Amino acid sequence: MVHRSWLTAGAICAAMAFVVATGAYFYSQGPSSADSRAMILPVDPTPLVAVTKSGERPFSIEVADTSAEREAGLMFREEMADDHGMLFVFDAEQEVNFWMKNTPMPLDLIFADQDGRIRAIKQGEPQSEAIISPGEPVRFVLELKAGTAAKDGIRDGDLLRHPAIGTAPN
Repeated sequence: MVHRSWLTAGAICAAMAFVVATGAYFYSQGPSSADSRAMILPVDPTPLVAVTKSGERPFSIEVADTSAEREAGLMFREEMADDHGMLFVFDAEQEVNFWMKNTPMPLDLIFADQDGRIRAIKQGEPQSEAIISPGEPVRFVLELKAGTAAKDGIRDGDLLRHPAIGTAPN
């Protein structure tokens, strides 16, 4: 009888250890700010379009719309194509603060309101912990390679269009 109890207890302990180890493994695979690997999200099938005075400029984008994705962002990315970016989507307009800790690439941060109207464009310096904020509530932030906004004529007041942004007036 005692032998059977020890076997049952051993089997239960082994099963619990397996569950804990499996959970730890899958938890460690998710992106986080402490993770030293770059998070790569799927490229959205619909390009984001910046509508400027000089025309439209399409970008392939990754959409960061969860807390974990927004937290990891473009950290640890060494390179990115000139026509690529990441769109940060927040649930509602709010004050947002970004920083460039663990981000080796210089970036343009384009802050837009509920309708996709650009409210501010700021530059992010690699590895900096300085706070980058538009100074007003926004709902979307588009990160592009540094200098892209100036090169493509993207300015305050221009419009960002994408299904994640919704229908905005032209």
